[in-house]
Amino acid sequence: MEHLFLLTVLVVIFALAFDFINGFHDTANAIATSVSTKALKPRTAILLAAGMNFLGAIIFTGVAKTITTGIVDPVTIEGTNGLVVVIAALLGGIFWNLLTWYYGIPSSSSHAIIGAVAGAAISAKGFHALEAEGFIKIIQALLISPVIAITVGFIVMTILAMIFKRANLSKTNKGFRIVQIFTAALQSFTHGTNDAQKAMGIIMIALIASNEVAPGSDVPLWVRIACATAMALGTSIGGWKIIKTVGGKIMKIRPINGAAADLSSAAIIFTFTALHLPVSTTHVISSSIMGVGSAQRVKDVNWGTAKRMVITWVITIPISATVAAIFYQILNIFF
Repeated sequence: MEHLFLLTVLVVIFALAFDFINGFHDTANAIATSVSTKALKPRTAILLAAGMNFLGAIIFTGVAKTITTGIVDPVTIEGTNGLVVVIAALLGGIFWNLLTWYYGIPSSSSHAIIGAVAGAAISAKGFHALEAEGFIKIIQALLISPVIAITVGFIVMTILAMIFKRANLSKTNKGFRIVQIFTAALQSFTHGTNDAQKAMGIIMIALIASNEVAPGSDVPLWVRIACATAMALGTSIGGWKIIKTVGGKIMKIRPINGAAADLSSAAIIFTFTALHLPVSTTHVISSSIMGVGSAQRVKDVNWGTAKRMVITWVITIPISATVAAIFYQILNIFF
């Protein structure tokens, strides 16, 4: 019983740490365009993002429920062993997030934690521990959303370019810098509605595994507030290396480009949130920027940077799964 309680507390601590890291790792993407176009000063953008992330995180729980039951069945990994699986998954996700943050690579926290949960569960129970139908649905959402983002970004930018074709460039830029204040807020809000849910779902797996809550229960208010607060605090730190990559190394962003990318990605993230499906805000935002850049000129996009990002996206799930599996085997020696 003491072991169960201690491990449950550790899960909550590591889950909040993951949410905190997610805050400065992924929220950087949400404000990158507004900072790069000088629509918002960095400190103002970060405070705005922190507040909107908290608001989005505390209102929605649908994605958390999908994470709770869609990757593994919490009932099959109950007890001490189940909690060790969750801790190993969190350590795997945190490791990959910190590594990619250190090198300024806009990797996906979503891919990292989903891959880590799967890897730790497989290491503990074998492949039958995975909820095949739910896991496939989650992977499909992660793969499809960037493609949709590129397409929507291309369409939105094409429409805006046609509308403002004959407009004064200086006035257009000034106007869209104001628009970007609102799109940055919207972007941060949608980030909170989706990304903070992942840590909530992980905590729920642990609470079910330790018999603290029954399967199918709603996410407790304290879990929602704790995760929302952790993400908001992480956001307040800022992720300057990733802001630099997303805000300037994919393409040279003007205010109209930034607004188009923000509107496109926010709409996609919120749509998937409404469907209770987790997506990578990193992938969606970066893909929207690529789509916007392609609508101007394909050559305007730095495809070298884009290629490195795509490679990172592809390897995140298998690497985080492997790292989490290793962590599980180490932890299993002691527990």
